[in-house]
Amino acid sequence: MTPQLAKQAASSDTDGEGPSRDEVFTALSNRRRRNVIKYLKTNGTEARVRDIAEQLAAWENDVEVPAVTYKQRKRVYTALHQSHLPKLAASGFIDYESDRGLVSLTEESRQLEVYLEIVSENEILWAEYYVGLAVVCGLLATAGWTGTAPFGAVSGYAYAALFTLVFGASGIAHRASTKRNRLG
Repeated sequence: MTPQLAKQAASSDTDGEGPSRDEVFTALSNRRRRNVIKYLKTNGTEARVRDIAEQLAAWENDVEVPAVTYKQRKRVYTALHQSHLPKLAASGFIDYESDRGLVSLTEESRQLEVYLEIVSENEILWAEYYVGLAVVCGLLATAGWTGTAPFGAVSGYAYAALFTLVFGASGIAHRASTKRNRLG
């Protein structure tokens, strides 16, 4: 690869601002790092490493925070301190003051939101929903245009109003679902 092609590839990956996709994926490739971001988004943008370690240990061991043992908390704390928090800090997603034991989100962490949205197992993907909705609307419009009974009796304006209403309601539902599924 020529130096110019390498430069173009690098600039297209970062778009000139913020972390590259590779940095984002590397930072989020580990569940503990994702859970650190989740904890900070849910419980305020700043926290003590001890509190984060305690909550992550509870999540990992499927217990309540008071039931976390010293050994469970220590194992998570050590991994956070030695590996995960420095990696998130190096990517610019958090500020990590190891001497004070404090972690806080940075403005760069907002770029992680799109990667942290959750789609439940029983949810249909919105892209599939909209394609299906477009197919149904297209079939209705075709039936009305060809005069198929009873669809031919409905005016084009009524179909336009119906489709606008359906897509508008779908957009509002999509927005509400996206807000609900975001971490924090």
